[in-house]
Amino acid sequence: MADDTHASTHTLVADVLAGKTRAIARAMSIAEGRSADAEALMADIHRHAGRAHVVGLTGVPGSGKSTLVAALTREFRKAGKTVGIVAIDPSSPFSGGAILGDRVRMTGFADDDGVFIRSMATRGALGGLARASLDTVDVLDAAGFDVVLIETVGVGQDEVDIVQAAHTVIVVSAPGLGDEIQAIKAGVLEIADIHVVSKSDKPDAPRTIQDLTGMLHLGRPGKGDKTWAIPVVPTSAETGEGIHELANKIAAHYEHLDSSGEMDVRKRQILQMRIIKTAEDMLRERLLREREGALQELLDSAYKRDIDVRAAARELLDATTKKG
Repeated sequence: MADDTHASTHTLVADVLAGKTRAIARAMSIAEGRSADAEALMADIHRHAGRAHVVGLTGVPGSGKSTLVAALTREFRKAGKTVGIVAIDPSSPFSGGAILGDRVRMTGFADDDGVFIRSMATRGALGGLARASLDTVDVLDAAGFDVVLIETVGVGQDEVDIVQAAHTVIVVSAPGLGDEIQAIKAGVLEIADIHVVSKSDKPDAPRTIQDLTGMLHLGRPGKGDKTWAIPVVPTSAETGEGIHELANKIAAHYEHLDSSGEMDVRKRQILQMRIIKTAEDMLRERLLREREGALQELLDSAYKRDIDVRAAARELLDATTKKG
């Protein structure tokens, strides 16, 4: 049985590497299911990944991320690049699945073999990324896609995990969505490699562009790479304004990362984040699976105020690690 599973995994990986659409979709489903098969599959996929340019897009709801992703994809395709899209959506409170929202705007790529779109639910994951998001990125990477776009859920100020998941981070702002300076203080805008002001055909767009440019000139705190001049790119997905320039800035940032050695730094940071998060997931699952009785006892004690939360957590961890 083990040999059959290995052969099946090997065949599936071979089909993924060949860029077969059904194999890519199946590999993603297995990875998201997090079964024993997923572990063997992703171990094999991991060895073939690491070549794609991973670009993350984040910003508050209503900033036009999905429309921008579609416009960027068309621009990359015109340049002959293949594009994988990982679109993170909020989880449905009823089914637990992704609420597709305005992903319908991307249906124009259904007949394009050079584009693959995967919509995923957050399933309660914090930081705007679903747990299997980067496994999905690995599948697209191994399948040979040149660029992988991650569009995060757009929950707002918590959404900073993307800075540890993508090589290039784009923060999308739209005119008239509130106090830009307050958003900058909250920290979301500080993670950007490229700022985009979408819907730049609106009358109040110049003010948003001015605010962002002014903050950059003030030397606001940002990422560790100080040798990259962070641009502010006005775009309009409706008119096409700025989309070509944005694609060029993304390519320029990739070249900068490669030539400066920063790409190696970011790849290591991404792997570190993934190792830690995976360990956290494994520990959480183990606690719930093997120590449910102990958890309930500690919960009762904490509820009676006989033990504090930190002490209860430490006792639960100690019992789990000793058992292991």
